[in-house]
Amino acid sequence: MKIIFKSFRTRWAVFGLAGAMATAGAAFALAESSQTNVSRADLNVPLQESSVARDGLPRGSYAPIVQQVAPAVVKIETTTTIKGPEVQNFPGFNDPFWRQFFGDQFGQALPPQSLGPEVEHGLGSGVIVTSDGYILTNNHVVDGAKNVMVTLPDGREFTGKVVGRDPKTDIAVVKIDARDLPVVAMADSHNVQVGDVVLAIGNPFGVGETVTEGIVSAKNRDGMGIEHYEDFIQTDAAINPGNSGGALVDIDGRLIGINTAIMTRSGGSQGVGFAIPSDLARNVMESLIKYGHVTRGYLGVMIQDVTPALAPEFDLKNNQGALVSQVEPEGPAHQAGIKDGDVIVKFNGDRITDSNQLQFDVAATRPGSKVPVEVMRDGDAKTLEVTIKPLPGTEQLAEAGSQNSNDNGTLNGVTVGNLDQQARQQFNIPKNVEGALITQVDPTSASAQAGLQPGEVIESINRHPVTDANEAVQLTENPKSKVTLLRIWDNGGSHYVVVNESDQVG
Repeated sequence: MKIIFKSFRTRWAVFGLAGAMATAGAAFALAESSQTNVSRADLNVPLQESSVARDGLPRGSYAPIVQQVAPAVVKIETTTTIKGPEVQNFPGFNDPFWRQFFGDQFGQALPPQSLGPEVEHGLGSGVIVTSDGYILTNNHVVDGAKNVMVTLPDGREFTGKVVGRDPKTDIAVVKIDARDLPVVAMADSHNVQVGDVVLAIGNPFGVGETVTEGIVSAKNRDGMGIEHYEDFIQTDAAINPGNSGGALVDIDGRLIGINTAIMTRSGGSQGVGFAIPSDLARNVMESLIKYGHVTRGYLGVMIQDVTPALAPEFDLKNNQGALVSQVEPEGPAHQAGIKDGDVIVKFNGDRITDSNQLQFDVAATRPGSKVPVEVMRDGDAKTLEVTIKPLPGTEQLAEAGSQNSNDNGTLNGVTVGNLDQQARQQFNIPKNVEGALITQVDPTSASAQAGLQPGEVIESINRHPVTDANEAVQLTENPKSKVTLLRIWDNGGSHYVVVNESDQVG
């Protein structure tokens, strides 16, 4: 059975249910950098991490909470330029009837003509989380947007700048130039419990700011096929198109999630909505603000939950932990001695209940860190030390927006990966194309201004052929000039691009 979800901009998306297997290792926002150092205090993100009071319900009105939160929930409108359809110059020019009069060359000299670019309008919501204008929203709200307009509930309008996007968690950060803005304090989403009362605030259908009420229906929802990394809070608070990027708050008016998707057969809310937990959103936001991209860690194992049927087969007393079904050769887990059939029960001191928890514990670990991992093997507990590495395919050419004069690299803000079979299928890259796949581009970088986009392939740098991501990194280190000549492949073929960073900061 397929399930239809609404992607709350202007598009429909159809997803099948994902399988039970998952690759462990997604470290959001925790890569070390000697070039920038922005702490949570520097970002002025209000945090209130205590649990809500769970007695004294029901209450007569949520008006005080709405009055507290609503001023910081904004409307986001976008415009995106898309390529127009192509049409033939003469309908039916291939018809043999016409060719008997005009010859076989009829129509062949007139290629299809484009109707020109079209403008697509999008609508979503966002949440102001710092008084100086940082706004959390969904990636799909601003993906590909040429212009972003942010409207506050008091009627003020600002042009928004996309600071960064993370498609794999569907989080994006938008910045507006303003001060002393209303904000929503962020709660610790780990403290949320099923049954807690929640309010969803956003702009459904563009009718204006709207509040709906419900409860937390479930936690840690994954395997939905909505995003690459999933740890959703499920709620029955009504969420509809236009709510994407809006706030899910508790009864103390604190942000516990960013509304992102619904499960529906009708296109409207049917009581099954999903929100990205505030802890995950905050980590991704901090990484996007600090580095312009999200650095993910890598453990190098395929894992699955331990079922009651599997537990006795692996000499386990219960079904807690994450069962390792495959270890990637030469990956961090393999180098540490982890084997197929091991059950990871502790990671860096935290007890592991299932495979999803392991993914997000790895997510909270800084790449390069050495962490203890306790495994059960043939009924015996063993503790191994693993050095977490960056996820393959996220090598960064140079740090975007760096103000450190020691950074002499070029192509700042461009992240590249190797061309594996999955990448070739995803971006329809022919076998004869070799190089480094562009996976992320900082929208504020000179590379973005030159037109580089994810999914393109860097074939050469300054006329030196590129065979993989590591070679691309080497060719951008200590260059003679801040002007870089690239040969780029995209769906239209190969072409040259000049990226001039001579006037860029850093």
